[in-house]
Amino acid sequence: MNNVVVAGVGMVPFAKPGTSDGYGVMGENAARAALEDAGVDYGAVQQAYVGFVYGDSTCGQAALYGLGLSGIPIVNVNNNCSTGSSALWLARQAVASGTVDCALALGFEQMQPGALTAKFPDHPNPMARTKDRMVALQGASQAPTAAQLFGGAGSAYAKQYGMDPAVFAKVSVKARRHAANNPYAVFRSPVSEEEVLASTPIYGPLTKLQCCPPTCGAAAAVVCTPEFATRHGASAAVRIRAQALTTDRPRTFDSDTTMEKLVGYEMTAAAARQVYESAGVGPEDIRVVELHDCFTTNEVLSYEALGLVAPGGAEAFIRDGQNTYGGRVVTNPSGGLLSKGHPLGATGLAQCAELVWQLRGTAGPRQVEGAPKLALQHNLGLGGACVVTMYERVA
Repeated sequence: MNNVVVAGVGMVPFAKPGTSDGYGVMGENAARAALEDAGVDYGAVQQAYVGFVYGDSTCGQAALYGLGLSGIPIVNVNNNCSTGSSALWLARQAVASGTVDCALALGFEQMQPGALTAKFPDHPNPMARTKDRMVALQGASQAPTAAQLFGGAGSAYAKQYGMDPAVFAKVSVKARRHAANNPYAVFRSPVSEEEVLASTPIYGPLTKLQCCPPTCGAAAAVVCTPEFATRHGASAAVRIRAQALTTDRPRTFDSDTTMEKLVGYEMTAAAARQVYESAGVGPEDIRVVELHDCFTTNEVLSYEALGLVAPGGAEAFIRDGQNTYGGRVVTNPSGGLLSKGHPLGATGLAQCAELVWQLRGTAGPRQVEGAPKLALQHNLGLGGACVVTMYERVA
């Protein structure tokens, strides 16, 4: 298997629905930025994988045709909120296998205001199994389904470990503080814990400021072999050391399931185990993480599922400031989904871009101190799929 380096990354500033360019323009601009960052011409790209959730078939071609009509395979990818990193996973596989020397992963989303909804109400709902188990565990509500799932999981976690649910609000405060230094983020103004808790109640411990916003945006990455990078004068400083994509197992939905399992805890834990084993390192070696904080509650669950804390250790981790600058693991230096925004198809590749910048030492005021050598990415989609990726600085 070939080593795979991330030679270039790029993204566009994320924006609220109705204020962005169309998906084609955003996608083209993000891909162009990644190619320029790599110093690679689009004509040298041999395959492209393009992720989006809400769009018509061949939206990927519509975005990339603006770069040129090169005739390469363009594969459109949809894996719910893990779509962007699923596109990256496919691009990495193509290079690692030797099928191609260079591939492009692109993700974008042009979203509408409000909570996520099914776009084809006359079709069977792919989340039906998940929703049925949720209702069996905690009953039905008029709240948005995603908030019921992640809010319910947070309530269960807090109850299990005797944690004050107000602790979840601290995650939003931290996210805004990090996003203040990110010109790509939607929400950059600071908020207090009191403001977070006083915002509109959504479900369980979740308030409005603890839920990621619908967002428009695009991000991209150029992946290639080190040899290709050398030939084209591209950077080979950051490589993908290990990566895993997992889906649900039977116990996600069996009679003994829990709300935590239902929102991807075990998919995350399984993917993380595979990555740590493949890389030959452990969570104690990680100093910077971009994880899937679609809700504050999921950031807390993910600390544990990724092995960053022992079971029940999230509250102390947060209260002691171990999840931010000066602590043990800087989580979501970009501001995360909560503050940077969550354009579904772009999220995984925006996480990739942030971690590449961190490992290069070019993240500006967001830079994690100590020149981190390893970085971990976690991107989750219910329904379900989870991608965990470890990046390594090699030069």
